Amino acid sequence: MKWISPIGDWLRRIEPATGPELAQWRRRLATLIGALGVGVAALLFARAGDLAQRGFGQVYASHPYACLALTPAIFALVAWLTGKVALEARGSGIPQVIAAARNPAGEGEQALVSLRAGIAKLLLTIVALFGGAPVGREGPTVQLGAAIMVTAHRLLRVPVSAGVLIAGGAAGVAAAFNTPLAGISFAIEELAVAYEQRVAVMAMGAVMIAGLTSRGISGDYIYFGQVTAHLPLTTMLVAAPLAGLAGGALGGLFSRLFIALRGPGGRWTGLLRSRPVISALICGLVVAAIGFATKGQTWGTGYEPTRAMLTGEGGSPWFGPAKFVAALATSASAIPGGIFAPSLAVGAGFGELMAPLFRPEEAGAIVLLGMAGYFTGVVRAPLTAIIILAETTNSSDMILPLFATALIADWAGSKVCKERLYHHLAKAFVPEAKAAEEPRPEKLSG
Repeated sequence: MKWISPIGDWLRRIEPATGPELAQWRRRLATLIGALGVGVAALLFARAGDLAQRGFGQVYASHPYACLALTPAIFALVAWLTGKVALEARGSGIPQVIAAARNPAGEGEQALVSLRAGIAKLLLTIVALFGGAPVGREGPTVQLGAAIMVTAHRLLRVPVSAGVLIAGGAAGVAAAFNTPLAGISFAIEELAVAYEQRVAVMAMGAVMIAGLTSRGISGDYIYFGQVTAHLPLTTMLVAAPLAGLAGGALGGLFSRLFIALRGPGGRWTGLLRSRPVISALICGLVVAAIGFATKGQTWGTGYEPTRAMLTGEGGSPWFGPAKFVAALATSASAIPGGIFAPSLAVGAGFGELMAPLFRPEEAGAIVLLGMAGYFTGVVRAPLTAIIILAETTNSSDMILPLFATALIADWAGSKVCKERLYHHLAKAFVPEAKAAEEPRPEKLSG
């Protein structure tokens, strides 16, 4: 992208003679180039992540016991590399963008959304997936998307504002799930609270371009496949409150435990951060043991078991609780990787536990409500949860039950964990908090 810089210099030189209109076009050009880059990068990331998971699956199929050593070793390796190469790449990626958007001009905040941090996040997440880590691509794609958008604006000599980061992160969500509307809602609910019209328009433009790029290359696919199940009103009046209360409470529990283990001021945060490699090794052992006990179901993003449950094929009753513990252990390790996909998978598992309470033909719809309840409880973004699930399953008939479930789950999750997870974790990336809580460099080796 270095060839863009001379274009930006030329545009700036002629700008005084052409007036402010050229500055607006320069900003639009930067958004266009950044959004195209986000769409392509998200697709490449998705393909590489799928290959990594497939490679791990082949190792497990031929040498299942070897994974008991491979997974902890990969966890420790990724934690060590993260500490040595890019500490800004640890964890989900969404808290970094939230923190950077608060002060885009700050030196520490700029490092959180640098292209170096974004690329490191991508590569380290791929390595983690090759080790069977139950991590998602969506959070890392948000950080990578923001980094690409920031880079495009800097190369064209356009000032970087909070809106630039918001647009890049929203485009990342849209491209990762192939869900443009979810990208817009995520920008409004989580990344920024789009408080001015120009920011909202920039985010929508970036989402549209990134979504079209993704769709143009990969086709008009539905992430989880079409879910045709629907619920009659009488069933919805029982299932939605049940999924909302139970799923929201369980999601809130996950957030509360996550904050205790890795959040700023958490009870165990200092201990885990003081020995990052050893902590990751232990967490990897937990993930490996659970994966081996469940015959590999809990490794990776959980996409295949989730899709099977949504289509009514069923799943193990242990999948939800086992995936919950595996995802929590992975989060405690602080290796790069998101919690979007694992949270949807855990929600599907808990939805599967509720399915026997209803008619067999309603199983897929109940699983979908379980996903909405748990995901909302974790992320506390009900509108994003509704739109993501509606778009990834093409189930517009389920909008009303999803709304009811998500709103109840948001309330239930707040009663278990008052803090919104991503916003609380973002505090750790504020320069003052980083200086107070991060271990010294000589301790990063474990």
